Parts: sequence; C-alpha cells; structure tokens
Amino acid sequence: MADRATLGQWLESQTTGTQDGEVLAKGLAAFADGVVRIASLVRQGPLAPGSNPQAPLSTVIKDGANAIALEAAQAAPVAHYASRHTEDVLTLDASAPLAMAINTMNGLENLDVNACCGSIVSVYRRADSPEASFLRPGREQLAAGYSMYGPSTTLVLTLGRGAAVFTLDAQTSTFVLVNPELRTPEDADTFAINAANYRHWESPVRAYIDDCFEGIEGPHYKDFRMRWLGALVPETHRILTQGGIFLCPRDHRPGHETGSLPRMFDAAPIAMLAEQCGGAATDGANRILDTVPRSLHARAPLVFGSRKKVAKVQRYHESPDFIPDQAPLFGVRGLFRS
Repeated sequence: MADRATLGQWLESQTTGTQDGEVLAKGLAAFADGVVRIASLVRQGPLAPGSNPQAPLSTVIKDGANAIALEAAQAAPVAHYASRHTEDVLTLDASAPLAMAINTMNGLENLDVNACCGSIVSVYRRADSPEASFLRPGREQLAAGYSMYGPSTTLVLTLGRGAAVFTLDAQTSTFVLVNPELRTPEDADTFAINAANYRHWESPVRAYIDDCFEGIEGPHYKDFRMRWLGALVPETHRILTQGGIFLCPRDHRPGHETGSLPRMFDAAPIAMLAEQCGGAATDGANRILDTVPRSLHARAPLVFGSRKKVAKVQRYHESPDFIPDQAPLFGVRGLFRS
C-alpha cells in the first residue's frame, strides 16, 4: 500500500495553487473524517450505542450519523451547513468561506437488512445568506462526492476535474486512492428503475422502458438487465463504475409530481459526479446542473448514467411519438400491461 496515494496527498495535489484550494481540501478532509466515524457506527449495526429492540436500527444510525456529520462540518471552514435530515440551514462560522450540504444517510431502510447505504456531500462557496448558499445552479458546486458503507467503505470525490475513488484502510483509518480517474463505460446493458411504479410513470418513461424490455428485437437493439438496489448511493456507484442508466422519474403519485429525490442533497451532487465521469444527468427535459432548487428540500426527477443512454431518454421526452394524445398506438404498448 506504500505506493498508493492517500486522500490527503490527493487533495493536496488537486488543490495546491487553486482558488479556495486550501479551504476546500480542509472541508473535504473533515467530511472524510466523519465518514470514517460513520462507517464504524454502521459496522456496529445492532450493537451501536443507543440500539434497543424498541427502536428501529435505521433511526439509531441516522441520529448518530447526523451528529457525526455536524461535528465534522464544525471542524471545517464551513459557514453554512444544510442537512437532508434538518429543516433549516445552520450557520456554523459566518466568516468561513464554504457552504456544505450533506445527506448523511442515504438508503436508511437498507440498514435494517444489513445492506449498502451511504452519505452524499456537496460543497459551494458561501453566499451572502444561508439559503442563497444552496439555492443556486448545481454547476456552481466546488466539489461533490459520496461514501458507500458496504463490504468495504468507499469514497468517491470530484473537484470538477474528473472523479477519483478511495477505499478505507480500516487498520489505519486512512482513505487510499484506488482509481485516480473513474470513467463510466458507454456501452452497457443495465438500467435501474423501480418498476413497481410503472403504472404511475409518464408516457416517455414507459415507452423507454417498454423498448428496453423488447430486447435485441426492439429499437435499442440490445438485451437489457434490470437492477434496483433501493438506495441512490450504491446505485450510483454501480452505474458510474459499470455503465448503464439510472431513472428516478417524476410520476403521477401525490407528492411525486415534481420528482422524488432532493434536488440539492441528491440530484445536484450525483449529476456533477456523473458528468465528471464522462456521463450525463438530466431531469428528463433539462440538464440537472443548470437547474436551481426552489427551496432547500425541493424534489427533482433524476436520470443519469452513460451519456448516449441519457440522451436517448431525453429524446423520448421531447418526441411527440410518446405523448398519448398524439400517439394513438401508445395505449397498446407495454410489456407490463395485462
């Protein structure tokens, strides 16, 4: 392991001589320190402090992870701190240069069955007010990343110049660089979507998935595999490393008309990572990184993955062929229809 760079060394190489470089390195290092502590908490499972038969494990781990993440941000040059699990932005140090948004525990339900979960982070320059630090286009992110708590603890980061992958060395509590340039394969046969919501999807999404199920005889000329891990972080890691496409579209269910994922905490950082790995990310009609959340916890649709596949989904949304009142044959399509 001596010939592998540590996270600290990588951060120094990426930030030396750049604007905000020193404070950005400190902020991400503090986040990584928090990840080490959260990983330890997750590994304890039902043995974690505060666990008891009456309290769901997911609640205990979430509360512990929230406390750890806040402590990590307080140790960093962070002025404004936003958490997926709190209502308002916290001001930690009004004179500090950074703003940090964290989804401390993505995939909470997976904890109860000992499956993968993760944390997502997004970093901006501090703005004049707490909310203004975050209600801005995703392209203004200085950095984004996620950690995944699974058989090993993985950390993926981008500072806007590609993305790198790190693995936690549990013996030294140090993140070690294992892939300095993560690239998403373009030609893959996997799509990820929650097919249980098929009846609620809009016509373009149904049409795209129907055509995937047509396989090699359909318009995509490929036999596909469907995967659904039930949590954004592990889905993201699989898509970025193995290729394919992830879809979490808006649908007709009450509360899901504008999407299901928090735009600021989930969609924007994952979109930045997807693009930095050579892929793309859209809400179906627009590039995610060009959109602005209307509120701190506003929801968004998210489609990301291999660039050509994302472009194809966007064409389905733009084509009149997949709008029901303009495509009378659409009603007979769909392998899920009885």
